[in-house]
Amino acid sequence: MLSYTHSVAFAGIDVLKIGIEVQITGGLPSFTIVGLADKAIAESRERVRAALHALGLSLPAAHITVNLAPADVVKEGTHYDLPIAVALMGAMGIIHPEDIQGFMMMGELGLDGSIRPVSGILPASIAANRYEMGFICPAEQGAEASWSGNPVIYAPDSLLTLLNHLKGFQVLNTPEASKTERATSCLDMKDIKGHTIAKRALEIAAAGGHNVLMIGPPGSGKSMLAARMPSIMPPMTKEEILEVSQIHSIAGLLHDGRLVTDRPFRSPHHSASTPAMVGGGLKARPGEISLAHRGILFLDEFPEFTRSTLESLRQPLETGFVSVARANAHTTYPARFQLIAAMNPCKCGYLGVPGHECSRAPRCGEDYRAKISGPMLDRIDLQIEVPLVPPWELGSQAPGESSADIRKRVERAVEFARDRFKALKITNNAQAEGQVLERIAPMSARAKALLVDAAQKLMLSGRGYHRMIRVARTIADLDRADMIDTIHMAEALSFRQGLRQAKD
Repeated sequence: MLSYTHSVAFAGIDVLKIGIEVQITGGLPSFTIVGLADKAIAESRERVRAALHALGLSLPAAHITVNLAPADVVKEGTHYDLPIAVALMGAMGIIHPEDIQGFMMMGELGLDGSIRPVSGILPASIAANRYEMGFICPAEQGAEASWSGNPVIYAPDSLLTLLNHLKGFQVLNTPEASKTERATSCLDMKDIKGHTIAKRALEIAAAGGHNVLMIGPPGSGKSMLAARMPSIMPPMTKEEILEVSQIHSIAGLLHDGRLVTDRPFRSPHHSASTPAMVGGGLKARPGEISLAHRGILFLDEFPEFTRSTLESLRQPLETGFVSVARANAHTTYPARFQLIAAMNPCKCGYLGVPGHECSRAPRCGEDYRAKISGPMLDRIDLQIEVPLVPPWELGSQAPGESSADIRKRVERAVEFARDRFKALKITNNAQAEGQVLERIAPMSARAKALLVDAAQKLMLSGRGYHRMIRVARTIADLDRADMIDTIHMAEALSFRQGLRQAKD
């Protein structure tokens, strides 16, 4: 007998429909799985055998062939257990084969017949809805699957429950999506004393999606500022929430059926490898830059990352995606993140601080900063110094400006700019290029003259020149100004000189 159902394979966040065909024929008893299956799928034979035994069923003494089609696509993961078991029951005549043909299924089987959670439920459910198919997944992930809007979703806790439903002995209700709210963070900008310029830079970065590099001695507050950056950023749109949640679902990071509603904040250690940062490994999993999509990638101790790891960020910073090329697969993940980096001015950390400089100053600072390439620095819009806060400011009882107040200004600036982006495939000023940038960023004659003069003195590249226009456009948005004026351009240029001044 021949029976078939469907499952999925992943290529980044793209989902491929996979047919699961099971045929039982005469011959010596065997159980063979073909179709470029990995080790985890090959081992599913024993899990399926044990799960059916838990239901009181035995495999027939015949030749069983399981084909995963198309056969030239590499299949990985344990989520094929459930569709293989269901298709096998169809071939055995326990389930009518026509009852399972219109479903996509995912789930790992336990030896007792239970259905265990797997990664990638949300994008798979969205794909099933697109193909106008029903979707079957583990009970613990039914709420996650419901966010796809698929009207036919079943989430059984065991193979027996699903069998009873398909035979009409039990009714499985469609799971409901979990209520999800934006988390409230206890981290607030008002906790930080001083650093007016740094806070202003982060406000501009939040409003326009710009990259930031903070330079200062140990204990000056760089990490505190970065940790509070999400508290002033605008909320994600529904489309962004779904996009980010799909990436986290593939990485197995969604819990309790809740979507990612807060902008991600990823802070990998400086010992992170290049595959860990950009993605890759055995199954080409998403890396830190993709998990930070639509959010923040915070790199503390910036020069301590390996040169190859930092250079691997250059292309994603420009394009907003990363392509992981391997011999057996080419996988593309979204990677539209904001880079917030922090570094000490030198190896010892106290260059420029009277009484604390080492004997190699200022050479130690030049050698330390040389670890970061010029092309990498050219992609960072705002480069600021974060000096030590004087003791009298630390002891001040006056609270600083709260994150809520700053976020209101950021949201007003984003709202002011939203009309410009309606017909464009961009969401903020940092993404504007070419003719789009010329159209959305008109400048006064004095502002343009100031930019040209500064570009010559600072020796800005073409990329740096246009990045200054983007920053100035964001500053103008914060002022709700239609045209970039001299004051906006001057402030933008002041943030570009941070590292240059530190070198001098």
